[in-house]
Amino acid sequence: MPRSLLTPLAALCTALAWSGSWITGKLAVASAPPLEVSTARFIIASVVLVAITLATRASLGRGRLWPVVLAGFFGYCAYNAFVFVGLTMAPASDGALIVPTLIPVLTALAASFVGERLTPAKLGGFALASIGAALVIAAGQTSGEISSRRLVGDLLMLLGAGCWAIYTVLGTIALRTRSPIAIVTIAAPIGALCLIPLGFFEDGYADVGGWNVTVWLNVLYLALVGSVASFIAFYWLVRRVGAGVAAMTSYLVPILTLAMAVVLLGDRPQPLQLAGGVVILAGVRLATLSLAREGQPMPEGAA
Repeated sequence: MPRSLLTPLAALCTALAWSGSWITGKLAVASAPPLEVSTARFIIASVVLVAITLATRASLGRGRLWPVVLAGFFGYCAYNAFVFVGLTMAPASDGALIVPTLIPVLTALAASFVGERLTPAKLGGFALASIGAALVIAAGQTSGEISSRRLVGDLLMLLGAGCWAIYTVLGTIALRTRSPIAIVTIAAPIGALCLIPLGFFEDGYADVGGWNVTVWLNVLYLALVGSVASFIAFYWLVRRVGAGVAAMTSYLVPILTLAMAVVLLGDRPQPLQLAGGVVILAGVRLATLSLAREGQPMPEGAA
C-alpha cells in the first residue's frame, strides 16, 4: 500500500476504534464500577501486549524510561479514571463530542515545548476544526436541561483530555529511542498498576466474578481494540506526522460517532451537526496540507 494512503487509513482506523470505545465504555460502566472496568481493561491489554512482544521478539528499546512511565500514568491511569467516572455522570455523546475538541489544541500547544512548530496552516486548521466541533457540540446540546451532575461529568472528561495531551507529547519524546509497540507495552502495565488501588475505593473487585457477558465483551473491546490496536496505531501516527497533527485524529471521532449512531441506533443527525462535520474535515485538511512542504516524513514505526 502506498505510504500516502497508509497514514490516513491508520488515522481513520484509530478514530473508528476510539468512537467505538465511547459506546462500549458507556455500556460497560452502566453495569460495573468505572475504575474496576478501567483496571480490567489494562490488565488484559498488558497481557496481550507482552505476548505480542515476546512472539515477535520486538525490542523494548533503550534510553530514559521516565517519559514512558509518565505516559503510562497520564494516558492510561489518569485519563481513564477521569473519563470513565465522567461517563457515569454524563452521556457518552458528551465525551465523544467534547473531549476530541480539546485534545488537538492542548496537544499542539504542549508539543511546541518539545520542538514542533506551530505554523499558520496548523493554527488555522486547529481553529477551523475547533469551530466545526463546536457546531457539532452545540447541535447535540439543544434539547433538555443540563444538570449539575452532567456538568461535573463533562468537566472530568475535559480533565481527561488534558491528560491525553500530556500522554501524546511524552510519547513524542519516548519515540526518539523506542518503537510504538515498545512504548505501549511498557506503559500499559504501569497504567494498570496505578489503577489497581483505585478499584478498591469502589467494590474492591468483589463484584468482578458477577459481571455478565455483555460487560466482559465491552471490556474486551476496550482492551484489544480501544487499547492495544488503537494506541499502537496512534503512536505510529505520532512518529509519522508529529504529535500535533496526529492528535487531530480525534477530530474525526464526533463525525464517526454520529455515523455509528445512525447505523447502530437509528439516530438522525441534525443539519447543524452535519455542517460541523464538514467544517472539521476542512480544518484537518488545512492543518495537514503543508506536511509535505515542511520536510521529509518521519520514519515509520515497527508496529
